[in-house]
Amino acid sequence: MKTEANTNVRKIPKTKMFVTVGVFSAIAFILQMVGSFIGLKIGGFLEVEFSDVPALVLALAYGPLAGVLIELIKNLLHCAVTSTGFVGEFANFVITGILCFTAGIIYKYNRTYKGAVISLICATVTMAAAGMAANMFIMLPLYMPNAEPAVMAKLVLGTILPFNIVKGIVLSIITMLLYKRISKIIK
Repeated sequence: MKTEANTNVRKIPKTKMFVTVGVFSAIAFILQMVGSFIGLKIGGFLEVEFSDVPALVLALAYGPLAGVLIELIKNLLHCAVTSTGFVGEFANFVITGILCFTAGIIYKYNRTYKGAVISLICATVTMAAAGMAANMFIMLPLYMPNAEPAVMAKLVLGTILPFNIVKGIVLSIITMLLYKRISKIIK
């Protein structure tokens, strides 16, 4: 006899999930383009934008895979209009993919308001920690190949880490404000 770990988790039809992921990916891409057009940058390369909210909302509603897929599609679309040599899109996918995956997997097993808050806090902490490692050992060496490790460490600790923490908090707050209203429509 097969039992499910959590009876509160409802199966979403695959067609509905794929269509919703596609629509939310388009919304995320448009938000990313608006964010790029406005040009609010920290440290010259960290963009302040809200294109990760659709992915985070769907990670909570449909599970971690939906959020990660939205991040992948959004960043693949953005590759066509970028000048970062795909490093920025790769970094955005890795960092916010971790945020969406962590929030989605934790919330999947505790679908309450408290569970959402805990999942978003854990996701922000995980994103910040993974962002430090990914930037120090992968992203910055690609983006700044001639930089000294001490310079990269200072950039990671002084700019990237605080940025990712604030980004996670802001995205979490916006997601909490929108999720209940949107989840009634998409479920």
